Amino acid sequence: MSLAECDVIARPVRRAEELADLHGIVIPGGESTTMSRLLDVFEVRSALEERLRAGLPAYGSCAGMIMLAREVLDGREDQRSFGALDMVVRRNAFGRQVDSFEADLDIKGLDGDAFRAVFIRAPWVESVGPDVEVLAEVGPEVTGDQDTLGRIVAVRQGPVLATSFHPELTGDERVHRLFAEIVRGA
Repeated sequence: MSLAECDVIARPVRRAEELADLHGIVIPGGESTTMSRLLDVFEVRSALEERLRAGLPAYGSCAGMIMLAREVLDGREDQRSFGALDMVVRRNAFGRQVDSFEADLDIKGLDGDAFRAVFIRAPWVESVGPDVEVLAEVGPEVTGDQDTLGRIVAVRQGPVLATSFHPELTGDERVHRLFAEIVRGA
């Protein structure tokens, strides 16, 4: 629905050959270890890795952020990510399902008021490489960690965008519009 509001035609990808005609891909939230396993079961991983290395624009939310990371902390040993973003991400960093929360974020590249972000068993970014642009952080008032300025929750590196929250749950299409602009510019 959010992509349709941005004049984007979205379709599911279930087989490797369905990747050939894509102009961009959204890797959604869900359970990242299961997603990693299913990419192998359905033999999609290699083709998607190849497309990402070739510059396919990608947007990952929550588990999708984990899937796009170079390194995953607190994942299963057999879990593999794509390395499309030069970052280290920590799975379920904000806690369990009962620890889900909402927060207002100022996100670089989005005009207007703060973005109301919905975090569900969300990761956070531990560190980023020099080519990764940090777009948003949550502060110690949310994390409870008074020793830090905040936790990174939105990033971009070239045509790859990721958030640790679920913008599709808000009715605010600005993050999806940003990704649509990235795809159109690629």
